[in-house]
Amino acid sequence: MNGVSISNSAAIPEILIDTIASIIEQARHHVRQSVNSAMVQSYWEIGRLIVEHEQQGEKRAAYGKAQLQHISTQLSARLGKGFDVTNLRNMRSFYLAFPIRETVSLELSWSHYNRLSRIANPEARQWYVQETLMQNWSVRALDRQISKLYYERLLASQNKAVVTAEAAGQTGLLADNIHYYLRDPYILDFLNLQDKTYQESDLEQAIIDNLQAFLLEMGKGFAFIERQQRIRFADEDFYIDLVFYHYKLKCFVLVDLKLGKLKHQDVGQMDTYVRLYNEKHKAADDNPTIGLVLCSEKNDAVARYSVLSDQKQLFALKYLPYLPSESELQTALAQQREAALLRLNKPK
Repeated sequence: MNGVSISNSAAIPEILIDTIASIIEQARHHVRQSVNSAMVQSYWEIGRLIVEHEQQGEKRAAYGKAQLQHISTQLSARLGKGFDVTNLRNMRSFYLAFPIRETVSLELSWSHYNRLSRIANPEARQWYVQETLMQNWSVRALDRQISKLYYERLLASQNKAVVTAEAAGQTGLLADNIHYYLRDPYILDFLNLQDKTYQESDLEQAIIDNLQAFLLEMGKGFAFIERQQRIRFADEDFYIDLVFYHYKLKCFVLVDLKLGKLKHQDVGQMDTYVRLYNEKHKAADDNPTIGLVLCSEKNDAVARYSVLSDQKQLFALKYLPYLPSESELQTALAQQREAALLRLNKPK
């Protein structure tokens, strides 16, 4: 036989295959990025032309469906699919929402901007842009956060100026603000526990099975460490449901899951966990450990007359195992705004 015969794959180094595959993947990624950038820029430009030519640049001018239909018919005849009335209206909305071209980031896809353009509140829209860029949210993740009123829940939990600073990219102001990173309530509809009878162990297992979605709901900065972590004290073992590390706050976060109404012993138990964890696990350069009691029903009396009222590292927060109606969520947000005002006005 002429030449050299390669009888098996051992003759080809694995690193060669990996390198070739990496080059191809990078090339595909660059192609996708280039296509996305061109699409975002062209759709913004089309939106600008429609607004400025048909509306003379007036944001609130009446815009007839007939004009869009005419443009759609002409473009479709010349260029084919992709220019129906709905798409043209989306391009117009895109320009109206982001009229300054320099503020349009090519790191986001057209699908991102199509969703962002439907947010009426400019402050909320800009905040979601910043969060999507920082957290690398997919379109699906962005849509979920918007539909769950993520921005509004965050706004209800602390000073509005802090959120505005975050939207402007001034994250340094948030380094030591614990309230910024907490949500109340947490919406856990993705666990599919609604209309079911379940125990705390079932809730914990459902969270582990849906850890990615749970971390998304928890918010930025959380990294999962362990479930049912054992800590020992005076010949007695304690087990913490969930342990996280928050890389922005630089501290451990302990989560205890409770069904029903918050009780005094729930708070006392978490206070013990936090003290033990600070003693046994906190490094010298870590900030004090945070304890979260996630309960299905809060208790104002317990919150007022327990260590929760004085302990800055302990929190009792509500979770909902279902997606609430808009009115239910708005009621919860109003309550959180009142609590935030009381917290801000509380003498130090």
